[in-house]
Parts: sequence; structure tokens; C-alpha cells
Amino acid sequence: MKHVLYLFAFMAIAFNGAAQFNRQAMDSIRQLSEADHQHMMSLLHIDSLRPGPSGNPQAPNAANADEGKANPYSNYPDPLILKNGQKVTTAKMWWNKRRPEIVADFNREVYGKVPDHLPKVTWEVASTVKEMNASVAVVTKKLIGHVDNTSYPSIKVDMDLTLTTPAAAKGPVPVIMEFGFVFPPGFKMPPPPPGTPVQTGPDWKQQLLAKGWGYAVLIPTSYQADNGAGLTQGIIGLVNKGQPRQPDDWGALRAWAWGASRALDYFETDKDVDAAQVGIEGLSRFGKAAAVTMAYDPRFAIAFIGSSGAGGVKLLRRVFGEQVENLASSAEYHWFAGNFIKYAGPLTPNDLPVDAHELVALCAPRPVFISTGSPAVEGNWVDDKGMFLGGVYAGPVYQLLGKKDLGTTEMPPLETPLINGDIAFRQHSGGHTTGPNWPTFIEFASRYLKAK
Repeated sequence: MKHVLYLFAFMAIAFNGAAQFNRQAMDSIRQLSEADHQHMMSLLHIDSLRPGPSGNPQAPNAANADEGKANPYSNYPDPLILKNGQKVTTAKMWWNKRRPEIVADFNREVYGKVPDHLPKVTWEVASTVKEMNASVAVVTKKLIGHVDNTSYPSIKVDMDLTLTTPAAAKGPVPVIMEFGFVFPPGFKMPPPPPGTPVQTGPDWKQQLLAKGWGYAVLIPTSYQADNGAGLTQGIIGLVNKGQPRQPDDWGALRAWAWGASRALDYFETDKDVDAAQVGIEGLSRFGKAAAVTMAYDPRFAIAFIGSSGAGGVKLLRRVFGEQVENLASSAEYHWFAGNFIKYAGPLTPNDLPVDAHELVALCAPRPVFISTGSPAVEGNWVDDKGMFLGGVYAGPVYQLLGKKDLGTTEMPPLETPLINGDIAFRQHSGGHTTGPNWPTFIEFASRYLKAK
């Protein structure tokens, strides 16, 4: 478990770049984040919040890992019941009435609303390189998305994207885009705990190339920092002209999703990419961002959601692992709308008008693959069963739209793939990674994506 806690701590730093390994810089970011968090609490007229549990199972306030105590709330929002109590019985009712209600609730209370007027992004192909990835000849383009900052020149925003496609392709190919992060120079991943399965064979990029598909990596922190201090910078700060957010303004997750949509805009202009067959993938906080991207942009064809946990596809009402109180703290609140803080005091998760299964439902009828690791290696923080149930409870919406659900409500054994429906799930025996699930995801995705 120490390995898992260290990995989470590393990711919180690495996603923001090497400079943050400087202690003075880290302290400054923490102080600015806490000040912005306090400012948001004052806007909400909140004096204090309930503290979140610890991810250390030995701590006095350790997060619950007892399934018998995980479900204090008996009712979850029904994705097929309108706010007026009417049952949704047709696809038309879903698209015209219920889905807009759910989107409005997520916009206001969870992820925040995207501003009505956003700056244009102009993509520059900085370089094009013909190279080899293992035995496959590829073409890799380094792209920079220049965000128009004429409305507020003090803030400059550029987006970092790479795109790789098979050199031998006879036409546009499907592409899976990953939310990636930058490792600080010289940093080495901590060794895995004893007994961790060793991954061998081709990596995820090589597996995609073997299908004749391409891959892309978008760096979300290139256009929106992963901390509260950065909310007056990046795309959020640019639109707000350097001012703090209002309670219903978007947070980093929706900003990262916005960037993925702008990358897809570029793919629609690139003759090497079949823009109708682009998927989105991410791990941990970027798994959350991948789920949000898929839910809000119907152009994405498929999603691979890795260990997204709370704020992603884990049910927020489950008292197991990370809690709403953790998400609402000064360390993580920036992912969400300011209004979300309310649910750590004075409100509770049970007061939320929506829950994570409805985020999955917003992806319908498109395919979603939910991935997680083994509790013995990854730990209980992400709540593997909570993510599984996020897929289960979205099933009725998929069925209403003529698609297949997970096919079971029982948590499957470790490494048992559930890929016969349009919602898929697999729990691998490794840790906090999507690595071992890439072959199964590609098998699942092959039903939907085809290289022409």
C-alpha cells in the first residue's frame, strides 16, 4: 500500500511538471491553492468542511475498506426518471428531456459549465518525423495548439499534442488519444511491490499499430495546470481574464476535456486520421477527464477509462476509498465546479442531484471500457466495485437506446473480461495502470473501430 500512496503523491506532482519538485515552488502553489479554495468557500458562505479520510490503511482516519459499511444510502438518482417524476420510456424522451436535465445538473453542481464564448485554437504542425516504432514505420507529428489570447494578452496558452500513424496506411486510420503527463527529468518510477505481475511484450502504442491504428498523446497540463493556483492561468484563467472563478464555472476536468475536443477538431482536418473513429483514454485523474470528455463530446467514438475513482465513474455515494470530502479539499477541488465543495459541508453526497452512473449514461450509446487494478496492488482508494457499479447502473440507458449493458450486476472475478455489451469492464491483477488491460480493450474496441 505504501507503493500506491507514493505513486499517488508522485502523480500529483508530476502532472504539473518538473519545476514543482522545487520545494519553494511547491509551497507557493499549495498556499495559492488554499487561498483560492478559501475564497470559493467564502462565495458559498461555508465556514468549514468535513475532512476526508486517509488513503493510509494504518491511519486513525483510514478510508473505509469494509464492503459491509460501503452503502449507507439506499437510493441513487434514476437516470430514467424525469425531475417531474415521469418515467423515460423512449429514446426521444432521453435525448430531448432527461439527458439535458442530467447535463445541467453536472454543469451546475459537479464539473462546472463551459463559458459561452471560448477562444479559437489554431494548430501548428511543428515537426513531422518518419521513424520506426519497433518494426513498424510510422509518421509522427508534433503539434502545438495556439489559443487565441487577444482578449487577454497577459495569459498565453499553448496545447501540446503528438500524433502517430502507420506510414504504410492507405487511408485515414482510427486513433486512440491518451491524456498523457510529463515525467520530470531524472525521475524514476518507484519499484513495484513484491509479487506484482511483470508486463512483457509490446506496449500499448505498438499494440495499436499492429491493428493498423494510430495513437496520439495530449498533455492536459500544457493548457490547464493541475492545481488551484493555476485556475487564474491556463484556459480557465484566460477566459476569466485572470480573475478567480464563480461557483458554477468549469474546473480542470472540463477544461482538459475541452482540450481533447480541440484536438479532435484538428483530427477532422488531418487526412491521416479517420475522425469518426477517435477514442479517448486516460488513467487516474486523467481517467476522470476521459470519462468527462466522452460524456460531453458525442464525436468521440469510444472511451477507455482507467482507474478513474471518485470524480470519475466510481459512485460518489459509496463510502469506500476516496470520498467527496477528499475531492472538495484544497488539493483536488480545482477539478470541479466550486459548487461541488458544498457536498462536503453543509450538504452530503446523498444531496447530489446526480451520481457517477449518470456520467457513464451520458456516453450512451457509444462504447465505454472501465478498467481497474487489483486491490492487493492498486489499493482500495479508487474503489474497484464502485467503478463497476457505475457501469452497472448506467445499463438501463444503454438498453433504452438499443444497446447492451454489462450483462451482470455481480462483480466478476479478477481478470475476467466483461466485453460482450457496449459497457465493458475488466479488473487486472496489476496496480495503478491501464497497461494489462490494453489487449482486452483493443479486442473490445475492434467491434467498433476498423482500419479501412
